[in-house]
Amino acid sequence: MSLDRYRSIIPEWAAFMEAAERPEPQVFRVRTGRISPEALRHRLETQGYRLTPLEGMPAFFRVDDGPRPVSFSLEHWLGWMYVQQASTGVAAPALAPRPGERVLDLCAAPGGKTTHAADLMEDRGSLVAVEVNDNRIRGLLGNSYRLGHTNILVVEGDGRDLPEEASFDRVLVDAPCSGEGTLRRRSGRPPNQSRRFLGYVVKMQEALLRKAIRVTRPGGTILYVTCTFAPEENEGVVSRVLADEPVELEPLALPVPHAPGLTHFEGKHFDPRLEGAARIYPHLMDSGGLFLAKLRKLDDGGAVSPESAWTPVHPVFPGDPRDAGEAERLVAMAMESLVGRFRADPGVFEGLSWMARGGRLWLHGAPGWPLGGWTPGPWRVVSLGFRAMEFDTKGRPRPTNDVLQWLGSRIGAGGLDLSDDELIALCEGRPVPRPEELAGLQALRWRGAVVGRGVITKEGVRSEISKAPAADLKGIAEGRGPASRPPADD
Repeated sequence: MSLDRYRSIIPEWAAFMEAAERPEPQVFRVRTGRISPEALRHRLETQGYRLTPLEGMPAFFRVDDGPRPVSFSLEHWLGWMYVQQASTGVAAPALAPRPGERVLDLCAAPGGKTTHAADLMEDRGSLVAVEVNDNRIRGLLGNSYRLGHTNILVVEGDGRDLPEEASFDRVLVDAPCSGEGTLRRRSGRPPNQSRRFLGYVVKMQEALLRKAIRVTRPGGTILYVTCTFAPEENEGVVSRVLADEPVELEPLALPVPHAPGLTHFEGKHFDPRLEGAARIYPHLMDSGGLFLAKLRKLDDGGAVSPESAWTPVHPVFPGDPRDAGEAERLVAMAMESLVGRFRADPGVFEGLSWMARGGRLWLHGAPGWPLGGWTPGPWRVVSLGFRAMEFDTKGRPRPTNDVLQWLGSRIGAGGLDLSDDELIALCEGRPVPRPEELAGLQALRWRGAVVGRGVITKEGVRSEISKAPAADLKGIAEGRGPASRPPADD
């Protein structure tokens, strides 16, 4: 559809069109559970980047200049940042998840809003991330693992089909939409969507929002978000839901420039309370477009999900043939390796748990999950936390690159510091000379950061960073950037 239909509702139309046709600045969010904004800013500015903090958005920076895209940096590869549209960074703070809560993201990939919510939760509590598309799930997992989140439970399935036996404190509906707000990625041209598509997607959006309301506890919060300007997909959907669902719209007071929601458009009238929704246009934040509406679930006297619907996470992944005793034995070996050989502070693992799956151990921080109350259906659990420990053919524990990077500076004495040339050699599969004082498994450090696992033998040092990450790391060391394309942003 033509953007001209929005002339009457978008203030400063000329500024809107000028911004829409201008390239969008690169913005990133600091993964605050791994590094402080000040420390990351210092590292990047030392490399020649010029950064500006975004007003009203803690831990967000705009990249004004730099030697290469910030997504080509070691810091991005390590999971210390997430490249994210500034406008989409408003969503998770508006949902306002708190540590220890039960949160649901019904449309989670590629994970920008999901991982932002996990960071705000300080990785404490349970965050269920649902995604129906298998390819998009891979992007979600890549981002979640890279950032080192321990409380994200990834579920494959259509959010509309999700079981309703368990309830959540907060639910995010980042609904599929016509995507007009992403027009800056196409030089100001919105996606060419048909009216038939619009009719289909509106039905999906409304079904997802109604599902979210049903699985939210009384007093809980629902945040409905789209990246489009179309009132049919925004105020129209929320207005119908306000008419017959037990919810109240909570006016949004965002800390960034925005316009109010609409109460009428092209002869159609919406619930007057929708003036309390928020519209973000490209010229207001020099970003993309976004619509947000925040709802509070009312107590309608209906049945409340029993607490028993949430159960402790079992030490063995669903369907895995191992028993709890075998899992406990593997955990003891894992901790002996991490605390003994790698000198990791045992206090780091307080509040975290292990789960055995396929001969590996996964590290997570979820105090419970809803699987005890979920009836079987067209959904499956994909992962919880991240893979942290493998075992070789002799049954010996080997920490994964993910867990060593996650531990980072919390690994104690020991480890091997590499020069640029040594790192490049290892990434190419060539050994480097063996330090006399070291042997066996070691953490590999480069430029002050743990980049993964290596092994030292009589022949020298050999990297055990897998092929694709090693190719990316080699490109970064050579100043070219990663060999593969960084995971998609939101």
